[in-house]
Amino acid sequence: MKKLVKEITILLGIAVGLSLAVNFFSPVGIALVGRWDTSEGVITANAKNDVVMDELEIDDAKTARQIYDSGAALFVDARSRENYEDGHIPGAVSLPVGQFDEQIDSFLSKHAPEQPIVTYCSGRSCEDSHNLAQILLESGFVNVRVFIDGLPGWEAEGYPVE
Repeated sequence: MKKLVKEITILLGIAVGLSLAVNFFSPVGIALVGRWDTSEGVITANAKNDVVMDELEIDDAKTARQIYDSGAALFVDARSRENYEDGHIPGAVSLPVGQFDEQIDSFLSKHAPEQPIVTYCSGRSCEDSHNLAQILLESGFVNVRVFIDGLPGWEAEGYPVE
């Protein structure tokens, strides 16, 4: 019986080791660690194809409001059109990340690649603003930031909503 338990343990160890190795080398491997605390930023599994770009983040609603008040940046809502119509930051443009391909030509005709842009979505549990920021950067926009608290953070500060 001891021999059987030993063999099962060895086989199980080999299987787990191989699984971890395949996961490590896979381009779409499953993250074994992540950031789940929203006080630290947008939640993310830290996967290899993770879109969260910490260096682009605006993690404070007051800073986002200062940028908004200065008129220096275009605020772009990455949420669905329905969510945008239910309420959005005044003057924000709707560009749902899921409809980017259909709407990018119209967006490009209205906004220069040098235009500073702040994307936002539904807060720290939403990656849509990061996805949209990444796509905008890949499309040639050079000054894109992400307001990670999104509309909920904006509303929590009592700022106006259209």
